Amino acid sequence: WYEVLGGSKLGGGSIVSAEAVWDHVTMADRELAFKAGDVIKVLDASNKDWWWGQIDDEEGWFPASFVRLWVNQEESTTVETVEGASPSPSEVQNGHAEASPSSSDCLCLGQTVQNRDQMRANVINEIMSTERHYIKHLKDICEGYFRQCKKRRDMFNDDQLRVIFGNIEDIYRFQMGFVRDLEKQYNTEEPHLSEIGPCFLEHQDGFWIYSEYCNNHVDACMELSRLMKDGRYQHFFEACRLVQQMIDIAIDGFLLTPVQKICKYPLQLAELLKYTVQEHSDYRYVAAALAVMRNVTQQINERKRRLENIDKIAQWQASVLDWEGDDILDRSTELVYTGEMSWIYQPYGRSQTRVFFLFDHQMVLCKKDLIRRDILYYKGRMDMDRYNLVDAVDGRDDDFNVSVKNAFKLSNKDSDEIHIFLAKKLEEKLRWLKAFHEERKMVQEDEKIGFEISEYQKRQAAMTVRRMTKQKGKCTLSQMS
Repeated sequence: WYEVLGGSKLGGGSIVSAEAVWDHVTMADRELAFKAGDVIKVLDASNKDWWWGQIDDEEGWFPASFVRLWVNQEESTTVETVEGASPSPSEVQNGHAEASPSSSDCLCLGQTVQNRDQMRANVINEIMSTERHYIKHLKDICEGYFRQCKKRRDMFNDDQLRVIFGNIEDIYRFQMGFVRDLEKQYNTEEPHLSEIGPCFLEHQDGFWIYSEYCNNHVDACMELSRLMKDGRYQHFFEACRLVQQMIDIAIDGFLLTPVQKICKYPLQLAELLKYTVQEHSDYRYVAAALAVMRNVTQQINERKRRLENIDKIAQWQASVLDWEGDDILDRSTELVYTGEMSWIYQPYGRSQTRVFFLFDHQMVLCKKDLIRRDILYYKGRMDMDRYNLVDAVDGRDDDFNVSVKNAFKLSNKDSDEIHIFLAKKLEEKLRWLKAFHEERKMVQEDEKIGFEISEYQKRQAAMTVRRMTKQKGKCTLSQMS
């Protein structure tokens, strides 16, 4: 849902429309509200995340990932879907794009600015307004939906509540503290003098809680879709909305607002930086905040991609024969590198050829079938948290009393256990050394933000492993009969 659906300046007389695939809950006056199925006239698609569009007489920003783009060429009735077109560097600069010339009442990024202070004040006011609206949405979710669901133990168990709402209460608490600090830095009489950049920097570690929420969101949608097949749940959620006096948007639309919000910060900060002169006391803080928030959204996207690959990892495990021990997904989410090397486990031991699969936290050892080289047999694993990487120079190795070339070692932190690995070429050894450093960095970053696979996702992956194993067993039996 973060990725680019399309991106270019629209012109040439073509009529470009987009169909909404998600409800969009607005959090500021300059955003365009719509429901799934609405048709939006796209006026500017040059920014990869936020487009400018029109419905009837209303214009505003909306997230590009919420729509499916249609292009009707002149009078042709043929509808074609445009996917994957990325904006060119000239179309997107400093994280934002030029807005449509027709949007005269918006913060048009490309229009001539007579009064830079006024434009900066407009951006500051929009950020403050957006934050206040967002807090209201979070309060509605927590009090209007989550609190009411917790009262109905006959309808929701703890696992369901965790899947549907994730860590929404943590986000609400964090966001309230963030907004309090923003309000302190907001200059009500002269908004352009406000210094809000430091607020983002002071709270930068807190924004990582969005990673857990975004990673969980797909499962939340799946669980809600399942529950909504029962009329009782439809009536219950609608009653919650009416009691809380929320706008006419379904619960899944409200639960999208944190995803929408974290993706919008870089756009807002880029816009603010554009209208902040370098002499302004807030300039360097806004520039640093923009870099921080871009990194946050980039890492959230990366972790989302990793979670989308867990079924592939489960399928790989199911293809390995004689598997023993825990599922790979109990600790790992990413295959960092794989390759074939010679391996000696203990001094004076014989060299063995194995295929190694380096994941975050662990490395799996497999042996190829002698006849069918595409078949792998499980031969063990190593807990990477317990080992140190040691480079080995070419020549005679003192630990193993053998001559080595293109080698490196893994040394157990808690014992004298040492493993030595020999790559066929120097380039391959260097790639392995780089992979081990990447694995450690990934683990450290995951620990920093608390990234992990939820129990629900583990159960889903385990079901995939069992299903694949069962199918493989049936195929084997049919081949033998």
